[in-house]
Amino acid sequence: MRLVLGSASPARLAVLRAAGVDPLVRVSGVDEDAVAASLIDPAPAELVSTLAAAKAEAVVDALNGDVPDAVVVGCDSMLAMADGRVVGKPGSAEVARERWARMAGSTGELLTGHVVLRLAGGKVVGRAAGTQVTTVRFGRPSDRELRAYLDSGEPLAVAGGFTLDGLGGWFVEGIDGDPSSVIGISLPLTRRLLAEVDVSVVDLW
Repeated sequence: MRLVLGSASPARLAVLRAAGVDPLVRVSGVDEDAVAASLIDPAPAELVSTLAAAKAEAVVDALNGDVPDAVVVGCDSMLAMADGRVVGKPGSAEVARERWARMAGSTGELLTGHVVLRLAGGKVVGRAAGTQVTTVRFGRPSDRELRAYLDSGEPLAVAGGFTLDGLGGWFVEGIDGDPSSVIGISLPLTRRLLAEVDVSVVDLW
C-alpha cells in the first residue's frame, strides 16, 4: 500500500515525510480556476472540497493502474479573510501586498479540503472527504519587513499569501486549530479519512 500525494506542494510533502510517510508525488494538473468557475456561489468548504476531489480524481486517472494498491490524497487550501473574501494564491507581489494590507492585525480562517481515494487493483474502492478549518491570527509586519517578504517570492504561490513553516511564520501571532493543516495537509484529519477507507496510517510508515 502506497500513499500518493496529488500535490506539487513541498510543504505538504515535508509534513508527510516528517510524520513517517514518504509518498509518491503525482501533480494533478487540474485547472483550479476552471473548477472554481463551474460552481455557483459555493461556500468556502464546498470550494476547497471540490478542488481537492478534482485533484485526487485527476491523479487516479493519470496513474492508469501503475500503482494498483494505493491511497491517493488530494488537498486544496484557501483563506477566508475577515472581510468575507475567500482567496487562494496571490500570484503576484501586488496582489499579495493588497491582501497583507487587509490581513495585518486581523484574523482569517485557513480552510483545507482533503479527499482520500483508496485503490485496489487500480480501481477506486473507497472514498472519504473532509475539511479542516484553522483560525490564523496575523501580526503587523513593518513596511520594510513586508517588502522583504514580498521580494522573497514566498507568499506569491501559497494559499492566502503566507506560510506558517517558512518566512511567513515571523508574521503569524498564533493559530487556533491544527498547525499541519495551515501548512497544507492536516495529519489528524487525513488519519481519520484513511481509517474511513480501512487504511491505518501506521501501515504507511
